[in-house]
Amino acid sequence: DAIYAGTTTIKTYKICESFPTIDVSKPGLTTVVAADGSDEISVEVISSTDTHIALLKSIFDFDQIKALLDRPDFTMVYDTMHGVNGPYAKKVLVEELGQSEDVCMNAIPKDDFNGGHADPNLTYAKELVKKMGLDRKGMKIDVGGAPIPDFGAAADGDGDRNMILGKQFFVSPSDSLAVIAANANDIPFFRSQGGLKGVARSMPTSGAVDLVAKDMNFSLFETPTGWKYFGNLMDSKEVYGGSDFTPFICGEESFGTGSDHVREKDGLWAVLAWLQILAVKNLDPSKPLVTVEDIVTAHWAKYGRNYYSRYDFEGMDKPKCNAMMDKMRADVEKNTGRTVGKYTIAKSDDFEYVDPVDGSVAKKQGIRFLMEDGSRVIFRLSGTAGSGATVRMYIEQYEPEKTDAVAADALAELIRVALDLCDIQGFLGTEEPTVIT
Repeated sequence: DAIYAGTTTIKTYKICESFPTIDVSKPGLTTVVAADGSDEISVEVISSTDTHIALLKSIFDFDQIKALLDRPDFTMVYDTMHGVNGPYAKKVLVEELGQSEDVCMNAIPKDDFNGGHADPNLTYAKELVKKMGLDRKGMKIDVGGAPIPDFGAAADGDGDRNMILGKQFFVSPSDSLAVIAANANDIPFFRSQGGLKGVARSMPTSGAVDLVAKDMNFSLFETPTGWKYFGNLMDSKEVYGGSDFTPFICGEESFGTGSDHVREKDGLWAVLAWLQILAVKNLDPSKPLVTVEDIVTAHWAKYGRNYYSRYDFEGMDKPKCNAMMDKMRADVEKNTGRTVGKYTIAKSDDFEYVDPVDGSVAKKQGIRFLMEDGSRVIFRLSGTAGSGATVRMYIEQYEPEKTDAVAADALAELIRVALDLCDIQGFLGTEEPTVIT
């Protein structure tokens, strides 16, 4: 507020039209002196890549990761989708870890992302997804004998989000968060500080990490969607004088994962976190490779599986979307206790969050249908994906023992219930999502 108040006092500003051109392509310090010698100004160009890689090297054991990457039975690929993470990926994987440049896909940043949609999900990262032997629904495909990497990852345009894939195996963002939290002590940053203390997830993200937090006695927070809520939790002690929840890991089902190392989503950090975990599971090179799928299925065997999917309906008519949401909001009391198919709605509400750090209240954060068996159906509106409004429908069903089903099959009945609860066909004229994750 004080900064904004300062901007309102500005009446004029001056531009030096003859200021020399600074070469911003390389780090260095340039000092410009006024013609009459009355003043001077220094412009320093820094390498943000070098700064961030130095931080990452202090978090992970690069020697262990390199040993994994050098194994003859391990291959990987990182698709930065022509976004800003390309130079960072090359710096880490090629220059620091000694891998060939072909581990970096689409690593040259382009203003238009080379005509693509730089979103790390099964729909838009289709080149990587096909290379990993999957289709847009995460199902295995015939690759005609082509070699499939053991590890794959994708980044979005600004490099803060990530998608993790194994060989013909999709790791949902919710499961990725839970696996990283459960194996946090494999990462030197957390182990050196006595282990992880706190975890947080956005409300629509599955409860997979909740099971880890309960088992490992971490502080757990369920927040509205938006990284600022995680930021408050990380700042609890230093800024607000409250409890210390750090070291801290947080994530959202929209492929954002991070920790208190930068207080923000960090796609490259998430990729290295997975490589670090894989490296620790594969310290003995004489033993068969422990894969991404092995790690996730072992996690499910211990904690059960939260079958999960998100349907995005993009480019929808906003007034009609609002009408649909308003109808569900008006019916929360009527829907509570109602039986739909094999499910009974234990509670229907519009999620509200009271921030435990600063006491602020966030209302209307998503319509929830919480079933008696622990399943959930959630609806939110978003205006961040292209033109029009986007309806996001989240479906989650927990299975403590039956963990080997195809997610689409396990969720089929609940998806049908969700579509009927919102009446999206009646309001928007469709039941076909643009994106499924």
